[in-house]
Amino acid sequence: MVATTPTIAITHLGCEKNRVDSEHMLGLLVQAGYAVDSNEELADYVIVNTCSFIESARQESVRTLVELAEANKKIVITGCLAQHFQEELLNEIPEAVALVGTGDYHKIVEVIQRAEAGERVKAVSAEPTYIADETVPRYRTTSEGTAYLRVAEGCNYRCAFCIIPHLRGNQRSRPIESIVAEATQLAAEGVQELVLISQITTNYGTDIYGGPRLAELLRALGKVDIPWIRMHYAYPTGLTPAVIEAIREVPNVLPYLDLPLQHSHPKVLRAMNRPWQGRVNDDIIYRIKAALPDAVLRTTFIVGFPGETEEHFEHLHDFVLRHEFDHVGVFTFSAEEGTPAATLPKQIPQAVMDDRRERLMLAQQEISLRHNTAEVGKVVEVLVEQANPTTGAMIGRSPRFAPDVDGLVYIQNGIQNGAAPLGRMAQVRITDADVYDLYGQLV
Repeated sequence: MVATTPTIAITHLGCEKNRVDSEHMLGLLVQAGYAVDSNEELADYVIVNTCSFIESARQESVRTLVELAEANKKIVITGCLAQHFQEELLNEIPEAVALVGTGDYHKIVEVIQRAEAGERVKAVSAEPTYIADETVPRYRTTSEGTAYLRVAEGCNYRCAFCIIPHLRGNQRSRPIESIVAEATQLAAEGVQELVLISQITTNYGTDIYGGPRLAELLRALGKVDIPWIRMHYAYPTGLTPAVIEAIREVPNVLPYLDLPLQHSHPKVLRAMNRPWQGRVNDDIIYRIKAALPDAVLRTTFIVGFPGETEEHFEHLHDFVLRHEFDHVGVFTFSAEEGTPAATLPKQIPQAVMDDRRERLMLAQQEISLRHNTAEVGKVVEVLVEQANPTTGAMIGRSPRFAPDVDGLVYIQNGIQNGAAPLGRMAQVRITDADVYDLYGQLV
């Protein structure tokens, strides 16, 4: 390696789609011979892969950029904030030597080379069209047993509250063969769990095959030697009988469904530009539970959407009580510049939104505790991810828990009892539970 090659650190913010972009940038930089360091203080350049989904995410991204600027770091701004606020960032942060859009992260080596030559680089495609495949180097940043596998990028829907299609472009799916090839590579690295991600995973394949092909993809991935395949972002309309049958029949596809429902009341859903969903919410959940009795259901809701009345909120509250989801995330509405919802009348005061979020989360906590308590006494498979050499405790996740968003399983006798290896599966008897987590003993 040339002695003058700069050292590069990367700070990842935002969702798992952003994480995969970060991993590809790291892989490309390492392949090109750059030194990569996790310590920002030691790095010549710091890449900040930003998020711009909601106001709080933007604030975190801006705060990170300002702190690095104050430390006189050479900053490369990538990701959704870079795509969203191009000129503002270049004007406000003179320490930013480069700006890289969401469809341009594969150019990162060229961007660093140009910055090294003294150029202030702006690499932002107006319409993102790129998606990495299995041939693009990747340096994984997750725990050794888990990997995210992106099956598509972008979104063709236009929900009134969502800025993502503007920042990530329209849907573009990878061929089944490409996805299976990457899954096979990850299996060879010892990965035990693949989490399939995209903006709308149930719409996978519509752009390249003329129709959804998620069922076919799941069956193809079933032939890869990986114990768990988990699916995120399963929009209800795409959960066809063929998809549900594939989940039921393919042994390594977990009956875990992340359904980003957002609301239950038909009027609110129409205002959100999701009018189809009000007709299918109840039906699809009953159908899933009938076909997959052991299904674990996660969902997310937005409270305080413009025009949401107390009656609309009570409809949502009753919906949560009726269906008893295993995991629920609740967000207060964020008025995103450039979205139709940002200028709708009848905006809800933040205090009202916060109160509604608190009430919905309290209702869900009772349900989550009941579901977790039902696991006590069972022996479950756990993917071990962390160890505490001082206490002997180990930490992992059962099939009920997705990485980063759900609970954990605390194994209280892990090390003394032969130490289940990190990144591998262990059998654990569940002895206790709380609202979010499970506790057990290694069998």
